[in-house]
Amino acid sequence: MSETGAVVADESQPEKGLPEPPEGVRDPWKGLRGIMAATLALEFITFLLALPVVWKFGGGVSSAGFVIVIGLSVLMLVAAFVQRRPWGLGFALALQAAMILCAFIHPSIGIMGAIFALIWAYILHLRKDIAKRMREGQLYDQLGHPPGHPEGTD
Repeated sequence: MSETGAVVADESQPEKGLPEPPEGVRDPWKGLRGIMAATLALEFITFLLALPVVWKFGGGVSSAGFVIVIGLSVLMLVAAFVQRRPWGLGFALALQAAMILCAFIHPSIGIMGAIFALIWAYILHLRKDIAKRMREGQLYDQLGHPPGHPEGTD
């Protein structure tokens, strides 16, 4: 709580229910958030580059469908910048579902959404594995360094 009595959210903390890294250990959640943000940025680029191809060679996309996919793509870029927020992952997953539903606009867009959904399923698997390893003390940084390893050079 702040001096005014308001609750202040610490954005550097992992999401609720996830273990916190011990003192002196690099934060694995920071790296995973970076992977999620990079995946969203890659999706943004992929969908925007696919639209002209689908428009020209894939039987076309309606103007409304074009605007919907562009809007969702821009939201992916926004989602890349909010991955440190507690709701960032939910926002990204909702966008994945919306992109799969874009199969009604054009099947190739829905297929690309499904491919990226598989990537997100793997990211969620990694997230679960990291949390498990943190609870068991099995992360690389938690195991310590071999004798003679210089301190502070991580």
